[in-house]
Amino acid sequence: MKLATAAQMRELDRRAIEERGIPSIDLMERAAQCVAKAALGLLGDRPGKCRAAVLCGSGNNGGDGIAAARLLFLAGVRVRAFLVGRYEKLTPDALTMTGRLSECGVELEPFDPENPAQAAWCRGSHVLVDAVFGVGISRPIAPESPFAKAIGYMNESRGVVVAADIPSGVEADTGRVLGCAVKADKTVTFTLEKLGLAVEDGALCAGAVEVADIGVPRELVGQTVCSAQTVEDSFVRAALPPRKRDGHKGDFGKLLTVGGSVGYTGAPYLTAAAAARSGCGLVFLGVPESIWAVEAARCVCEMPFPLPEKQGLLSEKALQKIEEKLASCDVLALGPGLGRSQRVTRLVCALLERTEKPVVLDADGINALSGHMDIVDRRRGRVTILTPHDGEFARIGGDLSHGDRVGAAREFAMSHGCVLVLKGHRSITALPAGNVLVNTTGNTGLAKGGSGDVLTGIIASLLAQGATPVQAAAAGVWLHGRAGEIASAQRTEYAMTPEDVIAALPAVFSELI
Repeated sequence: MKLATAAQMRELDRRAIEERGIPSIDLMERAAQCVAKAALGLLGDRPGKCRAAVLCGSGNNGGDGIAAARLLFLAGVRVRAFLVGRYEKLTPDALTMTGRLSECGVELEPFDPENPAQAAWCRGSHVLVDAVFGVGISRPIAPESPFAKAIGYMNESRGVVVAADIPSGVEADTGRVLGCAVKADKTVTFTLEKLGLAVEDGALCAGAVEVADIGVPRELVGQTVCSAQTVEDSFVRAALPPRKRDGHKGDFGKLLTVGGSVGYTGAPYLTAAAAARSGCGLVFLGVPESIWAVEAARCVCEMPFPLPEKQGLLSEKALQKIEEKLASCDVLALGPGLGRSQRVTRLVCALLERTEKPVVLDADGINALSGHMDIVDRRRGRVTILTPHDGEFARIGGDLSHGDRVGAAREFAMSHGCVLVLKGHRSITALPAGNVLVNTTGNTGLAKGGSGDVLTGIIASLLAQGATPVQAAAAGVWLHGRAGEIASAQRTEYAMTPEDVIAALPAVFSELI
């Protein structure tokens, strides 16, 4: 699904009005109809016994709310509409909607945060409509302002909250909360989903998101090119490498996983096991010789082999054996459980410099790049997929200080010519061309040690089987998250483990094929 920016939405509305001659008041009326319908749907079959509070700003988003208040009143709901802002700043369309509301006998009341009767109405309403700010907010909301008070009333209410277009206080292009924000139960967003509804705190504030058609011509919507989109099951289904009916194990990819150290024997095993469970034909696992017996006892279809080490960590002497094995493989997955030392750093850097094969880099493989990102830069044109969490991202130069994870991931991928999977809630896959894919599957049960190792195995497996780098990365994240959802249904988010996620992969593939 496309994820639009605030500027793109303004341009769409402009084209609909100026090029296609659609009156802006008609777009506002249609938006209000969609918001009112959603609110009534949450009230069920008892609108006449319910009351609603509609909190409106002075912009066109407020106009949507004023019109929705009229429609709720006409449906039998007891409604009070409050203007959070100045009457003289109402837009022309919002003024028109104010007149229509007044004709029904309902007045737009000035919002007074010190008025206890208004506070009681808001907090006791069965449904509240948030139409204070739209997608244009770009500055933090002052904590003692009437806007903050109105947001507080909505968040403290016992009723359900429906946000018009985007929860007030959420920045449309980043998902950041600008001071404070409405925590909606449902967001009715217009024409296209906004990027800020899919990522960061915006995704947590939005509740259930409904994309509503308000009459912008579909042709114009189709012409809108969005650099960000969500990953849907249709994308993953198309990304799955085909399997020839007469194929043999050599036809379905050969993966070399290198990792492990004394004390970290589980990570490389999880990567290799996830790769095998994701369809890879042959999975080799190179580990320090002192833990080889441990891995050999665990592995059934994965093939572990010992590598030279020093003090429990791989040594530079392992380079030759890794390169010999990699020569007959399609992809290298490097880093799970590798440990950290100068020797490990030199080994990782040498492998990245010398191999032409696609590399999926995770964990200590990423940590080894701290201060050495020039090596990744020199791999431009070769496939390099990095899968850091926030801490690892910061170690290799990623900047999250401004709170814009999508922007930071995009800038990093473009700067270094790599595919970046920035892990976390709503993991982001960023591409060298500037495109971004946002994942929407998963849960907190994946927030456990070893979960990232499973993800690395899935991505590397898809890549070895012939998926493109973007397909392997974005589809791998989706599969990992969906497997986590299935595992949690069986085990709960508390009790599930990374091995449960691997065990759930067959059910995910069964849903897709």
